[in-house]
Amino acid sequence: MALTRRHLREKSLQVLYAYKLTGDPIDQVKQQQLEELDKKDDRKFCEELIKNTIENDEKYEAIITATVDNWDMERIALIDSIIIKMCLTEFFHFEDIPPKVSINESIDIAKDFSTRNSGKFVNGVLDAILEKLQAEKLISKKGKGLISGKRHSVT
Repeated sequence: MALTRRHLREKSLQVLYAYKLTGDPIDQVKQQQLEELDKKDDRKFCEELIKNTIENDEKYEAIITATVDNWDMERIALIDSIIIKMCLTEFFHFEDIPPKVSINESIDIAKDFSTRNSGKFVNGVLDAILEKLQAEKLISKKGKGLISGKRHSVT
């Protein structure tokens, strides 16, 4: 049975959170957390999300830091920073997922797994980042339900 993308994102979050907290090798953490994933596509989605989130950690921290003025990364809850970084991975590496879907999923996961105010915080940060990335033409997704490289002005 294929799992929902929401469930796969939650599993990926659990892997990344355990990896950050324990410092255990990522392959060991994945083996423990993803063993129930028997469908190849489900495992592939998680593997890609986890791999790209870890590989781009410094890049994403720089993007987040530039967006949240007067906030150090240390002040952002670990779970929130991981959720934001996972969303950035979807922006940059999952061309078939519309950015608004990634943001909405991130907000809902933050509400379920983090603090009472995390949903609003994650939403504000990701909206600001998306706007900036689109303005700088760093994200260009095309297709049904996807944004194009063109900037739409809001009046």
